Amino acid sequence: MAKYFDVHPDNPQPRTIGAVADSIRNGALVAYPTDSCYALGTRLGSRDGISRIRAIRDLDDRHHFTLMCANFAQLGQLVHIDNDVFRAVKASTPGAYTFILPATKEVPRQLLHPKKKTVGVRIPDHVVTQALLAELGEPLLSSTLLLPDEAEPLTQGWEIKERLDHQVDAVLDSGDCGTEPTTVVDFSSGEPEIVRRGAGDTTRFE
Repeated sequence: MAKYFDVHPDNPQPRTIGAVADSIRNGALVAYPTDSCYALGTRLGSRDGISRIRAIRDLDDRHHFTLMCANFAQLGQLVHIDNDVFRAVKASTPGAYTFILPATKEVPRQLLHPKKKTVGVRIPDHVVTQALLAELGEPLLSSTLLLPDEAEPLTQGWEIKERLDHQVDAVLDSGDCGTEPTTVVDFSSGEPEIVRRGAGDTTRFE
């Protein structure tokens, strides 16, 4: 059964955030809130966590996982980013955007798009997510909590606990965080390509 953690959306309790971060370090798969919708998260190098996310979401090997970063220092270790792209990404973060970029050797091979060798990265604008990333001290491997054959992601912590009780290890609940996933922009060719229109404004990429 999944552990259930209820935290304040504006002032998350450090002890609770610490407990969730410890569980991730120990290989747990957690459901947690972001600035767009709930996500599934696990440690960057966790093969078990990756396979469990694929199973829950019924994903194939072409799916772009997202590396949730606390700041640009973390993001810059994971992807190759030139000056023009840097300015565009910098102007849009933190926020509800996922950027697809060529990955560095720091990113485990199983996370990369099999042909493009790219990965998704983002810096969230959410107090609880940022608190968790700060406590964890490393990027969090993530994927939107959208179940197969469902049009919208799950939005309530109690419902996630109820439906995924035996598939995740913990649920971090800070209240409703919306149903609209991130806007996804692919910069792997150097020019922006809008892959998905979501919570982030696409005007500057058009």
